[in-house]
Amino acid sequence: MPLTEKDRLLINNLLSGKPGAWNSFVDRYVGLIVQVLRHTAHAHSLSLTTDDIDDLTADVFQTLLERNMGAIRAFRGQSSFATYMTVIVRRVLLRKLAQRRYLAAFGHVKVHQASVTEAVEDSGPAHVDDQDEVDSLMNRLPESMRTVVRMFSEGRTYEQIGSALGKPVNSIGPLLARARGILRQAPPSAR
Repeated sequence: MPLTEKDRLLINNLLSGKPGAWNSFVDRYVGLIVQVLRHTAHAHSLSLTTDDIDDLTADVFQTLLERNMGAIRAFRGQSSFATYMTVIVRRVLLRKLAQRRYLAAFGHVKVHQASVTEAVEDSGPAHVDDQDEVDSLMNRLPESMRTVVRMFSEGRTYEQIGSALGKPVNSIGPLLARARGILRQAPPSAR
């Protein structure tokens, strides 16, 4: 399906900074974003809460605004804009899910306040042991890798990490992959 005239005008208004264009854009596509998030989560056998949907929708809009609306500027009009938006939404969701799994693997998971309260009431030797295990694994990494893993676990993007450390953005992913490889090779007692 080709790009509609309505979408072409909306994109042009948005990129030229016309007042109200962003609000029109959000109104037009928020329903699609939520629908794609729910469908993608269902296809991956995941359940998303209303808060998750809200957070992920905000992440999609943030992604669209990054680099002076770089994702929108990259649209070439070879498909409908709705199809293009669907791809972006899926990528954002899958990236966030992968990041969540990665953070969980290192013991850095953001939780809701109710879970924090439960954890405080039940924090004992097991929590200390888990933290000791994470610290032990992190100490197996070279300092440069440890810094990148910590920054990533704090939720920073590859661009932010690369900028802060003076490294090329495209070197951050491979560095994290090498760190995971090192950690997988750790003896079972250290995992």
